[in-house]
Amino acid sequence: MPRPAPLDVDTLRREVEDGTIDTVVVAITDMQGRLQGKRIHADHFLADVLDHGTEGCNYLLAVDIDMNTVSGYAMSSWDTGYGDMVMRPDLSTLHRIPWQEGAVGVLCDVLWEDGSDVAASPRQVLKRQTARLEDRGLAAFVGTELEFIVFLDSFEEAWEAGYRDLTPGNLYNVDYSILGGARVEPLLRRIRLGMAGAGLVVESAKGECNLGQHEIAFKYAEAVTTCDGHSIYKTGAKEIAAQENHSLTFMAKFNEREGNSCHIHLSFRGVDGSAVMADHDSPDGLSDLGRAFIAGQIEHLAELTLLFAPQINSYKRYVEGSFAPTAIKWGHDNRTCALRLVGHGHSLRLENRVPGGDVNPYLAVAGIIAAGLDGIDRHVPLEPAFEGNAYAAEAARVPTSLAEAVALWENSEWVRETFGAEVQAHYARMGRVELEAFGRAVTDWERYRGFERL
Repeated sequence: MPRPAPLDVDTLRREVEDGTIDTVVVAITDMQGRLQGKRIHADHFLADVLDHGTEGCNYLLAVDIDMNTVSGYAMSSWDTGYGDMVMRPDLSTLHRIPWQEGAVGVLCDVLWEDGSDVAASPRQVLKRQTARLEDRGLAAFVGTELEFIVFLDSFEEAWEAGYRDLTPGNLYNVDYSILGGARVEPLLRRIRLGMAGAGLVVESAKGECNLGQHEIAFKYAEAVTTCDGHSIYKTGAKEIAAQENHSLTFMAKFNEREGNSCHIHLSFRGVDGSAVMADHDSPDGLSDLGRAFIAGQIEHLAELTLLFAPQINSYKRYVEGSFAPTAIKWGHDNRTCALRLVGHGHSLRLENRVPGGDVNPYLAVAGIIAAGLDGIDRHVPLEPAFEGNAYAAEAARVPTSLAEAVALWENSEWVRETFGAEVQAHYARMGRVELEAFGRAVTDWERYRGFERL
């Protein structure tokens, strides 16, 4: 089957005219990393939305996962009337949606009616950090490795079952197993081909350790581009799974086995493409800039953990011997460390192993860039690479709860100076909303322990 032509506005106009395209999905990424927006009739998109954008309630960046309105957000509340914000299409993100007939999509920046940025919008948070990089003649290149667990039950069946006794796509550990991958290849193939049709550069798919767990990898790109693709993929994978009467989850820790990670690989380069983090003549292969970049990550990882691990469930991943990190250490190709240095020359990059599958990529990447810039600006010295088992290291630890992470973020003067008081307060409130909701919930764990025996 021939590949469709790359999508630009002229192609969009032509394909709307001939009836190939009839729907444009216009979306933003919310605090939780989900795509939110509208399906717009293609003729209306071309006539009006293309130049002027479309509106959406500002509560889209101030609700919890259940879409409940909650208090405590400066930008959106009952007191201010829950007004609109503008979704302005970024036409560089125009993409096909091959798994939806007649549909294309576009991601948006989020503005107020006066044209100013909505500061707390995740995409804008990242773009402010990439602009700081550009001012220094640098660019960030990023790859995200997002894991998920496949179930043979539909999303509706899983919901009705209370997410208990679901049938995973594989019944044993299929890490790197070709046979295990083949069991769910019809679904994985549809996702891979769908994402390629949407313009993402697909690299590979492989099995992982948990039952039914898999990963599809995409080629690295400039930071914002990678995060845009991550968001399209995460939503699209769920949509394709639903069409196959299957379900899949990206939650960080579905059960007591291995969690879903989202390792983030990031390197700084010169805007001319030069490998500024590498130095072939140094013993560790790092330039002074590269060392300072890593030192910045170590210094700020704890106070940035809210951006890497935004949910209560996120912290269940950090278990010794699980390939999820517990110690804030860096090492050469050492998967027991929170920060793993891999590659050489232009491929030299730092892998942050803290984020899980529930991460908002824009916020996490913004945090990594900001920490790296601070290390470089202050010439922070780098401790020696850790060798051995970092789980047993005497070292600062990755925060172990959302409450701890919120407190570190909320009380950090560096966070306030770097991201602004509004963003600091906004995402601290996001964390506290989750803590408050969980504090009111009664869990199965409590019932099993206390129903009869207490």
